[in-house]
Amino acid sequence: MQADFLDAHERHWNDAEKLFSAGRYANADHLYGMAAECGLKRLMMRFGMMVDSGTGSPTDRGDRIHANNIWARFESYRSGKVEGVDYGLPTLNPFNNWDVGDRYAHQSNFNHAGVQIHQAGAAAICELIKKAQREGLLV
Repeated sequence: MQADFLDAHERHWNDAEKLFSAGRYANADHLYGMAAECGLKRLMMRFGMMVDSGTGSPTDRGDRIHANNIWARFESYRSGKVEGVDYGLPTLNPFNNWDVGDRYAHQSNFNHAGVQIHQAGAAAICELIKKAQREGLLV
């Protein structure tokens, strides 16, 4: 299947919000990370990240990373681009303690306060996506 980072960003965000509201913190946490990753990858494409025409996956293996590592990678694509000037991320990466492998962890390891940090990080990416759509950077 063809990767669609924008669609994936939106559905992961929406599902994470529903799960968070229902107190399903473990799955919400995973999806907040995935939402942030997909949103940033879509913006990275706009700022020059190359993707395979057949799969939509990033061609550079260095771009095949998850939310905890993509923060700095995004900045490397955004910086130096005129259209990227107003798309900076907060300096502190809210996903530093997030790991895609945590999807296997017991749900008792997740709580409202910890997940709320990842929710805020994903929300910041949602705002960047909305801004890019309003400004015609993304369609």
